[in-house]
Amino acid sequence: MVEPAKTLPPEILPWLDLLNNQHDEMLARTIELAEINSGSLNRDGVNQVLEKLLKLTSGLSKDHERIPVSPWEVVNDSGEIIQHPLGDALRIRKRPEAPLQVFLCGHMDTVFPKDSPFQKVRWLDDDTINGPGVTDLKGGILVMLKALEVLEQSPWTEQIGWEILFNPDEEIGSPGSAPLIQEAAQRVHLGMIFEPCFADGNLAGQRKGSGNFTVVSHGKAAHAGREHHLGRNAIRALCDFVSAMDDLNGQRPGITFNPGYIHGGGPTNIVPDRCIHKFNIRLEQPDDEQWCLQKLSEIIESINQRDGIQLELHGGFTRKPKLLSPANEQLLALAKNIGHELGIPLDIKPTGGCCDGNNLASAGIPNIDTLGVQGGAIHSDQEYLNVKSLVPRARLSAALLLSLAHASAQGDCFEWLKRKG
Repeated sequence: MVEPAKTLPPEILPWLDLLNNQHDEMLARTIELAEINSGSLNRDGVNQVLEKLLKLTSGLSKDHERIPVSPWEVVNDSGEIIQHPLGDALRIRKRPEAPLQVFLCGHMDTVFPKDSPFQKVRWLDDDTINGPGVTDLKGGILVMLKALEVLEQSPWTEQIGWEILFNPDEEIGSPGSAPLIQEAAQRVHLGMIFEPCFADGNLAGQRKGSGNFTVVSHGKAAHAGREHHLGRNAIRALCDFVSAMDDLNGQRPGITFNPGYIHGGGPTNIVPDRCIHKFNIRLEQPDDEQWCLQKLSEIIESINQRDGIQLELHGGFTRKPKLLSPANEQLLALAKNIGHELGIPLDIKPTGGCCDGNNLASAGIPNIDTLGVQGGAIHSDQEYLNVKSLVPRARLSAALLLSLAHASAQGDCFEWLKRKG
C-alpha cells in the first residue's frame, strides 16, 4: 500500500503562489453572493446564486448541468403534509476518464429566509465581516473555485477528474439533493466539502447522525365548560409524549432527543383537538437508529391506547453518523500534514453537527467536509468571516489537489482510495 506523502513535493509550491494576489477577488465575490438572499425556501434567490456560479465557473469547464430537485415535504401547523419547491442544483464535471476522481460540494442556501432583516454585509473591523452566509458557505465556494483554478493551470491536470455539486438545500438536510450525492459516490474516490472549519481553523472528523421528526396529536374538541368531559385534549397527550421522549436522554450513550417546536390549541374555552410537535435526534452509531424508532413507537402506542387520542409520527433519519474509515483517516492525515507544511496547524475534532459529508461517508467515500473559511457564529445574525482566511484555505485545498495529482503522476496508486462502482 502506498502511504500519502509526508511533505509537499517542492514542484507544487510555485503553483500555490498563484493564489497570493487573489484575496480581493475572493472577498468581493463572497460579499456579492452573500448579499443575494438564498434562504433554503427562497427558490428564486437560490437560483439567482446559481446563475452567478454559472458565470464564475464558465472558465473551469463546459460541462454544466442544471438539475431540478424534488420539493421538500413537511408537516404544517394544521397537521397537513405540504411541499415546498426548492431551487435547482448545479453539477459541473471535468475529465471523467482521469485515474483519480474527486467530488467537491458546497451549498448555495442559507438559514436566513427571504423576510429576514439580516441581508447585508458589514465590516466589524479590518479583518472581519459580518453577513448572511459569508462563512456558511459563500466564502467556502470561493475557496473551492480558486483551488480548482490552480489545479487547472498546473502540469498535473490530467491526473484528476472532478465534479462539483452546488446544492440548494443543505441547510434543511439536503432532502432533494441527497440522491445526487449518492449518485456521485458511484463515480469518485474522495470528497472535498467546503463547510466552514471550526473557529480555531481545525477540521471536523467524526460527526453525529441526525433525524428530524414531527408528531401530530389528534384529540376531540368540546366546550371547555359545559362538555369538558366529552373532549379529548390533544395538547395533554402531546405533552405526555414530549415528556416521555425527553426522558430517553441519557439512556443510551451518544443519543440526544431535542424537543424543538410545539403548536396547537386556540381559544381557551375549547378542548384542543390538534397539536403539532417537531423534534430532532442526534446519534453516534448507525445501529442506534432502530433503538430510537422502537422507543418512539412504544411511547406512541401507549398513548394511543387512550380513548379518542391518536398520535401520528412523520419524518425520519436523514443523515447517518459519519464514522472515520481507515481511508478517511488517511485522507485527514494527509490534509493535516499539508496544513503543517503550509504553516496552517490543523487538528481533527469530532462534532455533533451534520453536513453533506455524512451523506458521502455513508456511501463509502472518504471525505474532508470542513475545507471552507474560518469564521463563526454561523446560523445567527452574528455570523462573521475572518477575511484573512480566504487565501490560506484556498492554498490548503489547492495543495491537497496538487499533491494527489502529483502522486498519481508518479505512479502512486493510493490503494486507500478505492474507487466506487
